[in-house]
Amino acid sequence: MQTLAGLDSSHVRAVSEGEPDWLASFRQEALERYESLPVEVSPLYTKYTDAGRLDPAMVALPGGGAGGEGGGMPAFLKGRLGELAGEARMVQAGPGANDVDVPSDLGIRVVPIMEAASSMPDVLRGALESIRPTPDRFSALCCAAFSSGSLVVIPEGVRVERPVHLVECLPGGASSISLTVVSAGASSSATVVQEAYSADSDGQARIGLFCGDVGGNARLGVTTLQMMGAKSADFSTRVSRLAAGARVDWYTGLFGASMSRYRTEYRLAGEGASAADSEVAFGSGSQTFDVQADLRHDAPATEGRVVEKSILRGSSRSLFKGMIRINEGASKSNSFLSGRSILLDPEAKSDAIPGLEILTNDVKATHSASVAQIDEEQIFYLASRCLSRAEAERTIVEGFLEPLSRRMPVRVRAWIAHLVESKWEGRQLSINTDEELERLVEVEETRYNEDAEIEQHYKYR
Repeated sequence: MQTLAGLDSSHVRAVSEGEPDWLASFRQEALERYESLPVEVSPLYTKYTDAGRLDPAMVALPGGGAGGEGGGMPAFLKGRLGELAGEARMVQAGPGANDVDVPSDLGIRVVPIMEAASSMPDVLRGALESIRPTPDRFSALCCAAFSSGSLVVIPEGVRVERPVHLVECLPGGASSISLTVVSAGASSSATVVQEAYSADSDGQARIGLFCGDVGGNARLGVTTLQMMGAKSADFSTRVSRLAAGARVDWYTGLFGASMSRYRTEYRLAGEGASAADSEVAFGSGSQTFDVQADLRHDAPATEGRVVEKSILRGSSRSLFKGMIRINEGASKSNSFLSGRSILLDPEAKSDAIPGLEILTNDVKATHSASVAQIDEEQIFYLASRCLSRAEAERTIVEGFLEPLSRRMPVRVRAWIAHLVESKWEGRQLSINTDEELERLVEVEETRYNEDAEIEQHYKYR
């Protein structure tokens, strides 16, 4: 079994067998960059990050090529896949194990990434060139050795009302190095839902790179839910480039894996582009979360908003880091960056390092961060209302998440609430539709319907 510690040019050549020369050359260049870069690029974050704890000798490399062997699907996930029957979806359980089903009437294309070089080479090449040079060590690794992933193309003017589901599950003992490319043409609209699962086995790692290219006046919504096994690691880099008038709304829920590292960058390249990023992390035991979000304003009147909230139990830890950079020529831009953590146990720990780099005038930029233990006075107050300590903590956590949840679509709010409850109760992490989830959906559908409430109580004729 070859491990990440033994990654070399021979493995990259094996993975790229049959690919065009430009892609093979790009992979080799990315491998050299992977070997030369440190685990953490910025000296500001070096002493805080846990990314160096990932032992390359313990991570089995996935097999290469489109014809690689697939793995099995865990039993708990079969119900979820049954629910997705008839929906636009791509399910991966190892290299070459792809189940793609996209209704033709949607007008979009979804293909395995290992087929993209032959079926849509221009789209793939454009995505890879847009992130050259790769921003960090792990994105370089993905560019060099990806053997799974997907390419989603929404043509110009196409509006897709139903979400596109990208489901990835690591079979027992397997790892993945993946590349996901989403290209949204001008004036298009679509929603992508990413679900990440894994078996509860040692030596598993999901290392992924997401490249988003959002055309002028396009709308792209992305939901990422990480529900992996407690012994696995999840290292993801997400880079999105937005043209004039484009908008991205991204919702992330991090619940599984022993170690999660997420680096997100929004490149607001066109005038009037905007990005809104909402992230929730719930840690227990000895889990660690390393979350970075960067907003880069390259054009006038662009807008960015990042809000991250962490709930930490046991001895879990979180690190939130981010940078707002407003470049010359990006006047009248507006940017906000926030990271907040609530600690439910004395051993839990959180650090936050937001930053600003403003290189022009006439802009608005704000960052904020807070870390606090749960308020014992609030616990006492709720206890006086006959709530147990556990019930009081859950009520306080719900209130902590409320401002963030309010910005999410109904279904996403229900998924996040369901996963928070599953994590609290120690249940299997998944978003299988059951009575409990349906109840949460019903609650969320009516929770913020303020207009209906006003109409119900004040009827003027």
